[in-house]
Amino acid sequence: MGVGKTTVCQKMKETLPNAVFLDGDWCWNANPFKVTEETKTMVLRNICFLLNSFLHCSAYENVIFCWVMHEQSIINTIIDALDTADCKVVKVSLTVDEANLKSRLLADIESGIRTADVIDKSIARIGMYQNLDTVKIDTNGKSISEIADAINAL
Repeated sequence: MGVGKTTVCQKMKETLPNAVFLDGDWCWNANPFKVTEETKTMVLRNICFLLNSFLHCSAYENVIFCWVMHEQSIINTIIDALDTADCKVVKVSLTVDEANLKSRLLADIESGIRTADVIDKSIARIGMYQNLDTVKIDTNGKSISEIADAINAL
């Protein structure tokens, strides 16, 4: 949360040919936001359905997906449910240091995009991304275009 996933993916959608973008948060935009085994299963099923639909659609050459995936099991569950036989799958984790993350989240809180409880939760997860089977891209001091270009070059 707060590392720039959605903004970077929106930029990638603009720069890659025939691209479609799914933000996993769109599949779990509920009020109240409830995390239960049932809702987690439902969200993963919805994400995989949409991603497979994009993968099977001849109109799209590039399918971009982002979501907070701080555990390898989340990534594996999604990848294992996708028909990627004719695809190149690139798994990327955007990283940021604690000071920059806190600064970004505080700006979001001040503008009403996020609530204050997100800071501790996000900071606690920073180290978890180093354990993932993903390419790590440090976002500190980089523009959205630089980050998107680095991912597109993979």
